[in-house]
Amino acid sequence: MQEKEAKSNLSGLMKFLLFLAAIIALFSILFHLLMVYEGQDHSWVSGFYWTLTVMSTLGFGDITFQSDLGRIFSMVVLLSGVILLLVLLPFTFIRFFYAPWLEAYNKVKTPTELHPSIKGHVIITNFDSVARSLIEKLNHFGHSYYILVGEHQRALDLYNEGYKVLVGSLDDPETYRKIQIQNAAMVVATCNDMLNTNIAFTVREISEKVRIITFASFEDSVDIHKLAGSNTVVQLARILGQSLARRTLGGSARVHVIGRMDQLIIGEAPVIDTPLVGKTLAESKLRQMTGVSVIGVWERGKFESALPETVIRKHTVLVLAGKVDQLRNYDEYFGIYHSEDKPVIIIGGGRVGLSTAKSLEDRMMDYVIVERDPARVKDPAKFVKGDAADLATLKKAGIDTAHTVIITTNLDEMNIYLTLYCRRLRPDIQITARATDDRNVSSMHRAGADFVMSYATMGANIIYNALDSSEIITLAEGLNIFRLGVPDKLVGVTLLESDIRQETGCSVIAINCEGEMNVNPNPENKIPAGCELVVIGTKENEAKFMEYVKA
Repeated sequence: MQEKEAKSNLSGLMKFLLFLAAIIALFSILFHLLMVYEGQDHSWVSGFYWTLTVMSTLGFGDITFQSDLGRIFSMVVLLSGVILLLVLLPFTFIRFFYAPWLEAYNKVKTPTELHPSIKGHVIITNFDSVARSLIEKLNHFGHSYYILVGEHQRALDLYNEGYKVLVGSLDDPETYRKIQIQNAAMVVATCNDMLNTNIAFTVREISEKVRIITFASFEDSVDIHKLAGSNTVVQLARILGQSLARRTLGGSARVHVIGRMDQLIIGEAPVIDTPLVGKTLAESKLRQMTGVSVIGVWERGKFESALPETVIRKHTVLVLAGKVDQLRNYDEYFGIYHSEDKPVIIIGGGRVGLSTAKSLEDRMMDYVIVERDPARVKDPAKFVKGDAADLATLKKAGIDTAHTVIITTNLDEMNIYLTLYCRRLRPDIQITARATDDRNVSSMHRAGADFVMSYATMGANIIYNALDSSEIITLAEGLNIFRLGVPDKLVGVTLLESDIRQETGCSVIAINCEGEMNVNPNPENKIPAGCELVVIGTKENEAKFMEYVKA
């Protein structure tokens, strides 16, 4: 009501109501005059009563005119009521009162500015699958966030879905001043390259200290983003391709590094054709022989915690943790087994597929890319042109003899279809697939994928790592290795006494004290203060762990 437009709208509504009241009063007066003309006598209340019943088309009929002049007057009042009460009144009320009120109410739900006291918030400038996964992680760890949206209706839709939103133009400096960008912890820009550059440049103009992270689709855009003011430029397609390549376990039984955390290296190793098959982890004596710790095993895409009685089967993949020399010791014992030289099949020749191919090439592993778009086919020796859903195309690519197929298209429904198809053709082949949206990960596993790497989760982890500088290694979709300072609840308590695995499902795989990483710590030693715990667990177990340490 304090706005000029609101006052103008109210004035317009009042003018119409006064005009309507004048018409009703006029018709009531004329009613009395005509009734006197016909020799009938009615009160003023009866006059208003008759006028309103006729104008509203209720027409009870208990008061009627007998003359033609009176009946003509009744028709005029009736038609006027239809126009004024049934058409113009609702329209005027909606136009000058309800619509402006609803708009003002929606603006309250989707504000354009924040109070100066708000600090440490994360501004997200694009709502996509990465943002959705990031918001889930921010909520989980207690960080405040706001999604900056350019349109009120889009902002209202997101608000109704339960998200915190702000409305403002992404390239307007005033927008960022209003949302206290100088007090923000980070700005996340995951739009196209040009818009991300504009966002970074605009934000940096206002604040020199706020951290800006931008996504770049092309290599040439990286330097431009940095010049615009971005602190961290992420080429997510390239990183995802590298991760998919790291999950390729064919070639040999050597350890394949999938992540690093200071001195701690996480690797995976297939055991097919090695002497380990058929033994339990206790019987394998891997730790005594090599110094590495088995922190878990993969069985056809399902992760299981490592227990002494866990049996190592033909298709088991060991998840190992250790230092460089310890993993080298493992390779000396078992790296000579299961040598494979058949090419890896990569389905999809887009940015992710080409990045996967480049990573395999760096590992000196052969590959062939299946791509149906002729414009993307570069090297005929490395490409097979055709549709991966066509059996002849897959056979030409070597589906009958390949040890691994990597599915990299950006359509989840296509990836699920191809996963089912490849699993039907080769029940024993390793299938690694890309998921764009988190909700499709379980479907891909059910379709037969051994490993699924999520575009959304990987992007969210990279952003969150930049936010609080605590690295998270994604072993596969839904399974992370993360670290955090030793909570007060666990100081001076042994791992055995804490019952962390029984209470949360997570396992402490290392304790980092003053830069010294104690991998697979003795469960009977007390946990010292001022150190970091390195923990492995699924998303659900991670949430239980955070609740456990806060309780």
